[in-house]
Amino acid sequence: MRQFPVEDLIEPIKRMCIQAAKVLPCDVRAKLEEARANEDALASAAALDDIITNYKLAEESQMPMCQDTGMTLVFIEQGEEVCLAGNLEEAVNEGVRQGYIEGYLRKSIVEDPIRRVNTGDNTPAMVYLERVPGDKVTVTIAPKGFGSENMSRLKMLKPADGLEGVKNFILETVRLAGPNPCPPIIVGVGIGGNFDKCALAAKKSLLRSTGEHNPDPFYADLEKEMLVRINETGIGAQGYGGRSTALACHINALPTHIAGLPVAVNIQCHAARHVTEVL
Repeated sequence: MRQFPVEDLIEPIKRMCIQAAKVLPCDVRAKLEEARANEDALASAAALDDIITNYKLAEESQMPMCQDTGMTLVFIEQGEEVCLAGNLEEAVNEGVRQGYIEGYLRKSIVEDPIRRVNTGDNTPAMVYLERVPGDKVTVTIAPKGFGSENMSRLKMLKPADGLEGVKNFILETVRLAGPNPCPPIIVGVGIGGNFDKCALAAKKSLLRSTGEHNPDPFYADLEKEMLVRINETGIGAQGYGGRSTALACHINALPTHIAGLPVAVNIQCHAARHVTEVL
């Protein structure tokens, strides 16, 4: 059994928080460039030019690509042959605290949703721990801005609503969101499970590389169909119209109860920030 002191997470998490805020992943860059090449609506094309210029300047100047540096989501995959020794959440939050202070990133977290006093260091992070085979610890940092998070929805459909009900809910959510989540967006969808697992499945789908399809051909085809239909809404980059409403649609499906058909849509803006390290 490998012993892994949780204090060894602090430095990598600090580093990843800073990197995620300032360097857009290559897969997202490629999709933005592809969207620009295919966009013929002048205002939307100009918006995409600005977005592409912004992410390049962010990396060159080591400045955040967006003023909303997000709520910090920390996904940890703990190998079954690893013992995490110590208080995991304390170590994670110390890494986040150091990253947001040393990286001069905006601190956006309030300690209570009603009384709304800022914690001053962007903690606590949202921590998701999963046991997996192996002797490694894999950490993914994914800052999530709330311009897009606020546009996300979950609905407990009836089984009789079927596939068409799922499709309609996805499209309805995108249309209601309109320009608010700073399109072009990535649309994460969870289908099945229960109320909470459905939402988590949608969120975890956003960690996939853009355009990396579900391994099940049925859901891969559904992802492709929904991406076409989402882009046919004509919302366009930053809401200016055109072809570039979404860069990708990712769907995760889970087993569910015979009486249920939960569907969650978690929308991600074009600043789809995530960094992964294996420790």
